[in-house]
Amino acid sequence: MNDGVNGVALGVFIFFFLAVTVMGFLAARWRKAENEHSLDEWGLGGRSFGTWVTWFLLGGDLYTAYTFVAVPAAIYAAGAAGFFAVPYTILVYPLIFTFLPRLWSVSHKHGYVTTSDFVRGRFGSKGLSLAVALTGILATMPYIALQLVGIQAVLDVMGVGGGENTNWFIKDLPLLIAFGVLAAYTYSSGLRAPALIAFVKDTLIYIVIAVAIIYIPIKLGGFDEIFASADKKYTEAGAGGLIPPAAAQWGYATLAFGSALALFMYPHSITATLSSRSREVIRRNTTILPLYSLMLGLLALLGFMAIAAGVLVTNPQLAIPQLFEDMFPDWFAGVAFAAIGIGALVPAAIMSIAAANLFTRNIYKDFIKPDATPAQETKVSKLVSLLVKVGALIFVLTMDKTVAINFQLLGGIWILQTFPALVGGLFTRWFHRWALLAGWAVGMVYGTIAAYNVSTPTQKHFGGSSAEIPGIGEIGYIGLTAFVLNVVVTVVLTFILKAAKAPEGVDETSPEDYTADAGDPGVKQELPKVGAGH
Repeated sequence: MNDGVNGVALGVFIFFFLAVTVMGFLAARWRKAENEHSLDEWGLGGRSFGTWVTWFLLGGDLYTAYTFVAVPAAIYAAGAAGFFAVPYTILVYPLIFTFLPRLWSVSHKHGYVTTSDFVRGRFGSKGLSLAVALTGILATMPYIALQLVGIQAVLDVMGVGGGENTNWFIKDLPLLIAFGVLAAYTYSSGLRAPALIAFVKDTLIYIVIAVAIIYIPIKLGGFDEIFASADKKYTEAGAGGLIPPAAAQWGYATLAFGSALALFMYPHSITATLSSRSREVIRRNTTILPLYSLMLGLLALLGFMAIAAGVLVTNPQLAIPQLFEDMFPDWFAGVAFAAIGIGALVPAAIMSIAAANLFTRNIYKDFIKPDATPAQETKVSKLVSLLVKVGALIFVLTMDKTVAINFQLLGGIWILQTFPALVGGLFTRWFHRWALLAGWAVGMVYGTIAAYNVSTPTQKHFGGSSAEIPGIGEIGYIGLTAFVLNVVVTVVLTFILKAAKAPEGVDETSPEDYTADAGDPGVKQELPKVGAGH
């Protein structure tokens, strides 16, 4: 790793960073509504995005610094088990094809902005709605933290921010500046900012991947040489070669399946979904988003390439940025660093908006100020979006960043516990609201305690997301184990509560709400926009 500052790469990085910052502030004028002081406008972009805007927004939302830094870093450090991220993105799209259009329809029919809005309306339970909201906010913070780790990784490789022994404030100052800029344009422009910037982010990423997947193997002697180098390293380290050992197979399978179930429970995934203008847009996007899975698979191969290139770093998160600096001319390394940096800013903005919407609609309005006006809701959301980023910054500054993928997997343990209430509620009202709340509590407590007890040489608590599965004895993803316990408790208690004729709450939805589309009677329409969706 170079000791000095890479001036050319830093210059290119700053150019793109400034460009998207300007775009972020100008986005407030993009498709500007007559009444911008509402959560529909600030938090959902007027619910007006068409197929391509939604595709870029969802891509920018789901394929993040986790994709560009954490997944190949996991493969670089721990072996091919890190490829679990590829099958889980393949599993998730048929799953969301079945339930996201239903969520879009009922949300537009009733004006729901968050998943908690739907849960409250479906089950008539503010308590269950509050649980879903708090879980969404909690799970989002480590995910935003992962984005900040991605930015910090490229800054470190460029030589910006000082070394490990530098005063913490000086070392983290560039990250704090990037954090401040992100906070400012999110506050100003809402969801329109990441929607507009996502075009730049995805274009840069596709360019970098296309060049890297051709150029780097040529320089390293081809894929045969790359796979042989990786296999040799894993075998010598006892990781079982390119194929994970039998002991790791449960972990691989449960991580992939659990992550697939969790991905669209995150508030930011739902926010990007509800911003689209029709259910048909959602259905089209679930069929073309797998193109990003191809990109993820190619990105994951960069972990192998870093091994073959002889990249040596103590923090695996630096492996891919260091690979780019070693293999590319400085100017193109700057482009790659900008792709990673912007690839972190877009989802971080969407995540903070989504978490802020949850607080405003399902905590502030439900429990603190029920008569809040749309303008007051928007103001509170803007302020909370800043506080959520501060919470994420605390994760970054206090937790071990050498295995940053754990940030995302830790959030997944929590957010997966909202699956029965959200997805179950979209198809049936059989589950009792109190049973859902009890199942959620059991899953949250078990998952948090189990994760807390995982330690590593560098992290005493919350050092990983896998532990022994009770009754099986295999090591698996804590989130999926907690989810199974959640479902068992929910089903058993539902039978008991129904037998006891416990009050079930009022369902404000009707069956036809779940198939309603734009233009149907009663479906809330976005304000007319010129050229919407193109």
